[in-house]
Amino acid sequence: MTAQGQAAPARRSVCALCARPAAACICRWIRPVASDVRLLILQHPLEVSNAKGSARLLHLSVAGSTLVAGEVFDPAQLSALLDVEGRQAVLLYPDTPDDRSLGMPTPPLGLLGAPGKLLLVVLDGTWRKSRKMLYLNPLLHALPRLPLSDMPPSHYRIRKAHAPDQLSTLEATCHALGEIDGDHDKFLPLSRAFDDLIDTFVLHQGRL
Repeated sequence: MTAQGQAAPARRSVCALCARPAAACICRWIRPVASDVRLLILQHPLEVSNAKGSARLLHLSVAGSTLVAGEVFDPAQLSALLDVEGRQAVLLYPDTPDDRSLGMPTPPLGLLGAPGKLLLVVLDGTWRKSRKMLYLNPLLHALPRLPLSDMPPSHYRIRKAHAPDQLSTLEATCHALGEIDGDHDKFLPLSRAFDDLIDTFVLHQGRL
């Protein structure tokens, strides 16, 4: 009971798997996919409870992936996250008009190594937040950078993009994994499920 003697509003039940309110559960869109590349998703804290985010669905779908929230990571913690079974960590980060290299090494995709030897690091946040995360964590800025070219148009119409080739975290990661694995078809079920999720979100006018 509240101080005024009124019953407190009932708490909404939350899905134990996707951590979304039960009425907005995204588990039906999970499409399990496997990749020889190991995936590490570093999520800005402001994205954790964002209903429009795609990182949680990505994490729940890609086998063996890791999702960690934070803006400034403890160097020891981040070093441990990047040191996975002797894999080479590479940061998925696009070219930018004002600073295409960001001072980071950008080896050709073919020189990064076999997919089974790679850890793909993805920053989940807005353009500004992800860039801030990059500069606040020197270990990330020291990683080889994987930019992508010839990106497909984004279907992520529920969030504003600053350029036509800016994709959601899920879209960009699926494209990158497809490029590295040499098999884009493997990730099509997840991409299509994400499209269905966006269609449902639009249909319900963002009430998911």
